[in-house]
Amino acid sequence: MTPLERGGKTGLFGGAGVGKTVLLTEMIHNMIGHQEGVSIFCGIGERCREGEELYREMKEAGVLPNMTMVFGQMNEPPGSRFRVGHAALTMAEYFRDDEHRDVLLLMDNIFRFIQAGMEISGLMGQMPSRLGYQPTMGTELSELEERIANTDTGAITSIQAVYVPADDFTDPAAVHTFSHLSASIVLSRKRASEGLFPAVDPLQSKSKMATPGIVGERHYRLAQEIRHTLAQFAELKDIIAMLGLEQLSPEDRNVVARARRLERFLTQPFFTTEQFTGKPGKLVSLDDALDGCERILRDEFKDFSESSLYMIGTIDEAKKKANSESQSNSKFEA
Repeated sequence: MTPLERGGKTGLFGGAGVGKTVLLTEMIHNMIGHQEGVSIFCGIGERCREGEELYREMKEAGVLPNMTMVFGQMNEPPGSRFRVGHAALTMAEYFRDDEHRDVLLLMDNIFRFIQAGMEISGLMGQMPSRLGYQPTMGTELSELEERIANTDTGAITSIQAVYVPADDFTDPAAVHTFSHLSASIVLSRKRASEGLFPAVDPLQSKSKMATPGIVGERHYRLAQEIRHTLAQFAELKDIIAMLGLEQLSPEDRNVVARARRLERFLTQPFFTTEQFTGKPGKLVSLDDALDGCERILRDEFKDFSESSLYMIGTIDEAKKKANSESQSNSKFEA
């Protein structure tokens, strides 16, 4: 529902603890093996341990020869944190312009870049603007973001984590960042609290690539149908909370059933969290994802339990999971 373009800028938006870094790390894990070019990871003002963990994971995956890492962590002065993004972009421009290679640039976290600029602005005695941000925030962010571009010789594709202070998407830092992006993936605290990982909110996430001319008629139609179903479910939640599911019409009950199954099918076990969850990571192709959503919307899985669709790969795994659940239940009853 949120296609990412080659040479585009994608933002991962979310508050503290909703899974931005985990999702970014998973994207690195899944993309880096298939990507022919070079990958650059830029850590701006993030935790020191995250860099060490990422280095270890990339070494184990055997992708370090095609990867560059640049860090200006949160224990470093604001000047260092402010310049590290530009240093990473200079490297990216070298690989693009001199070596003629495509570059995957991963940045964690753009808000910390803005925050470093705010600290520098305070040290220089500048008059703060709204909510204490520096008056030059728009210019500073543009100077960084507009360096990410395509040329005839190669492309810089950027995926950026963006911390949203207090989950407030009207915060100037989030608003200014949105304007530069070709796709934005919004992570929801509510979905994270329900255990629906990755906690992507399909109704708030968007992409300029999601048009019939680019992704195709079937893909576009399915994405719109999924959004419509999830939006209807969101509207019905208040009625369910007050009156209960039984008071809904049969048609609305079907919408709720489809939406809940779609939400669970859109979860995915990650390779990077295998050691914590004990569940092996899964890679799901675009065709498999579309096929699964289409079959759920056609009510093919209405007799299956919702749990059989949770944390699986392809939709066919739901049948195996449902069979194993029924066998374990019959053993328990016996």
